Amino acid sequence: MKLITEQNNDIEVLTEEKDGKKSTYIKGVFLQTEITNRNGRMYKFDTMNREVSKYNEEFVNRGKALGELGHPEGPTLNLDRVSHKIVELYPEGTNFIGKAKLMETPMGKIAKSLIGEGVTLGVSSRGVGSLKEDSNGCKVVGEDFMLATAADIVADP
Repeated sequence: MKLITEQNNDIEVLTEEKDGKKSTYIKGVFLQTEITNRNGRMYKFDTMNREVSKYNEEFVNRGKALGELGHPEGPTLNLDRVSHKIVELYPEGTNFIGKAKLMETPMGKIAKSLIGEGVTLGVSSRGVGSLKEDSNGCKVVGEDFMLATAADIVADP
């Protein structure tokens, strides 16, 4: 199995207020399927939908869907680098839209500061699985794919 990462940079920043407390969120396309991405890979919708369903059940719905600032080299979550909590992840066409709350952790504060200074950030998914090259040279992510996190916060490569 290979670590597989993908990046999306069309992220909207939202500020919401509840009981006088403001929270910052990022929202946008977290995952894409059925297209060849910039890394020359393609995810099948059915495979990703299965993994998103599991991820929602095991992590999002239990308040455990965390992401990091930066992109580690492996699938394991590093709690000292957590910057946000994913609160929504749902399909829209062949994409999956996510919403994540920036947390008051050291890395969450850095992410908020970067956004506040006008830095454009993106998200990158992490998972493990196999790749098979098709006749067009596209690396298709195998059905053994397992989603580790739907979104780490990254700078545009």
